[in-house]
Amino acid sequence: MPTDPTPATPDSPEHSSLTETKHVDALYGDWFLDYASYVILERAVPHLYDGLKPVQRRIMHSLRELEDGRYNKVANVVGNTMKYHPHGDASIGDAMVQIGQKELLIDTQGNWGNILTGDNAAAARYIEARLSKFALDVVFSPKVTHWASSYDGRNKEPVTLPVKFPLLLAQGVEGIAVGLSCRILPHNFIELIDASIAALRGETIPLFPDFIQGGIMDAADYNDGKRGGKIRVRARIEPGAKKNILRITEIPFSTTAGSIQDSIVAANDKGKIKIAKVEDNTAEFIEILVHLVPGADPDQTIQALYAFTDCEISISVNAVVIHDNKPRFISVTELVQSSAEHSKDLLKRELEIQLQELEEKWHFSSLEKIFIEKRIYRDIEEATTWDAVIGAIWRGLTPYLPLLKREVTEDDIVRLTEIRIKRISKFNTFEANEYIRGLEDEIDQTNRHLKQLTRYAIAHFERLKKQYSKGRERRTEIAGFDRVAASQVAMANEILYLDAKEGFAGYGLKKEGEPLGKCSTMDEILFITKDGTLSVTKVAPKFHVGKNPTYIDIFKRDEQAVYSLIYRDGKQGRTYAKRFRIGGITRDKEYPLTQSTPGTKILYFQRHETEEESNAQTAILHLQPKLYLRNLVIDYNFSELAIKGRESKGNLVTANPVDRVVTRRVITED
Repeated sequence: MPTDPTPATPDSPEHSSLTETKHVDALYGDWFLDYASYVILERAVPHLYDGLKPVQRRIMHSLRELEDGRYNKVANVVGNTMKYHPHGDASIGDAMVQIGQKELLIDTQGNWGNILTGDNAAAARYIEARLSKFALDVVFSPKVTHWASSYDGRNKEPVTLPVKFPLLLAQGVEGIAVGLSCRILPHNFIELIDASIAALRGETIPLFPDFIQGGIMDAADYNDGKRGGKIRVRARIEPGAKKNILRITEIPFSTTAGSIQDSIVAANDKGKIKIAKVEDNTAEFIEILVHLVPGADPDQTIQALYAFTDCEISISVNAVVIHDNKPRFISVTELVQSSAEHSKDLLKRELEIQLQELEEKWHFSSLEKIFIEKRIYRDIEEATTWDAVIGAIWRGLTPYLPLLKREVTEDDIVRLTEIRIKRISKFNTFEANEYIRGLEDEIDQTNRHLKQLTRYAIAHFERLKKQYSKGRERRTEIAGFDRVAASQVAMANEILYLDAKEGFAGYGLKKEGEPLGKCSTMDEILFITKDGTLSVTKVAPKFHVGKNPTYIDIFKRDEQAVYSLIYRDGKQGRTYAKRFRIGGITRDKEYPLTQSTPGTKILYFQRHETEEESNAQTAILHLQPKLYLRNLVIDYNFSELAIKGRESKGNLVTANPVDRVVTRRVITED
């Protein structure tokens, strides 16, 4: 009886050959990459050639399977699509509604929701759909379609649909994968056709997005739809029929009438705009009425709506598609060119198949004509075996074989034996000749199209434009406009208070503070402490400014104001004067205007809107009396002092102690 082999020990060669060590992090890394690749390729990113994600492609294929000219319940379409899409009915239903709302591929019936109001579609069992005439025209062509097995192997589904149109740019697409996002905006149907024709001619036409919602678009930074590009879209706002009413008739892409209304109400509640009420009358068309408060400036309110609400939004773009089974970043121009060339290639393959079918029809029709006209069928009457039948037909056809365009096969002979006696008896030579002549004309025409393929492809797009472009004119206006600075249009609805004793300021100090003036919640406040430290901060209900600040007011970053300053350096130090502009500044950072010596004190401070105004200002310094001082007053003219940066030390005015400083304005005569 054989003995068992010696067990392998952990250190033995046998053990190392039977086991393999793999780190857990390596396993997770592989699994993550597999999952990421699956989501990118099979879920989130469209294919370059047909512009569809897998779920969209499967929906279109399912609709084609069910196509009989009548409407189908969406629930039935969803159920049929589940033969191909293994991710549940919810994802299929949502994707189908999105396709239907774009009003291009699916002819809808029932409540499919409203992209203007954001209302959802009715349940799938209540709404119906069928393929549009456009979809039937350009999306399907089974003879040139590449097929693959469905996920369970029971059915065949298209790898990509043979779309002969830049569908991806017409519909747009958004998708979020693992570490990758895609956002391609919809473009105008007519402009896409014109761009495709131009691409076939070797020319380029710039393309910009177009939205069903309309609006006004600034596409200066669109960057041809590539990564890093963006557009800004505004609602169309115009004065209403009645005074103090603004009317919104178009809204930005990706917003709804409800979201616009909510953003306006929120901005009003925060004090950024001031309105009486907002009224949403949107149904088939957008109509939002903004009622202004009495005395409000309509133009300023419109600018405030753009600055503080969803009436203006910025949209980033990132065109990425699946090509050669991997993601590829691409531009809109490249997409149009690829689509045009792919459409041309599909048309070529269709023509080649059509030519082959026509030549096959011509061949058998000619063969049938010879078989009947030359009474070859009578030669088989005496044949007693199948081989004898075939041989008799071959002998009868032999003199006429040079008249045919290809060799006669045994399958052709078998088909001749299947001709019914009724067809032979009713054969009409004239009709047969006319039919063959018609086939020859079609063959000649198909050959001409193949020789002039570019012209044929251009004619294809021109036909699409003529047949389907009605009602698809551009809806979004392209216009350049400057970004509205929020601080410039913010409503001054608050009052700025100063509690100098406690060292606080803000619009929430009504009880304990002294009013300084009106401000908005978007303003920045500049304040200078009595020891010469400058700071800028965002206005708030309450913020610290130091006790008895020398200066506090609203700060405008683009201002060219000139500041005049006289300060004592330290408790008993010298007195200096300076003129400066604020320049660039960081919020909530302290900037010293003096030499920061302990005990430094601001003796004089003034702000002037212009340099000329500053030149007309003179300060009078009263010195502290001393035995050796004969002149106790110094007139200091700031026009003799150069304007420098805020960090400058300043010029020496006097080394003697100063008691006080007063201001005198210089009056010049022309």
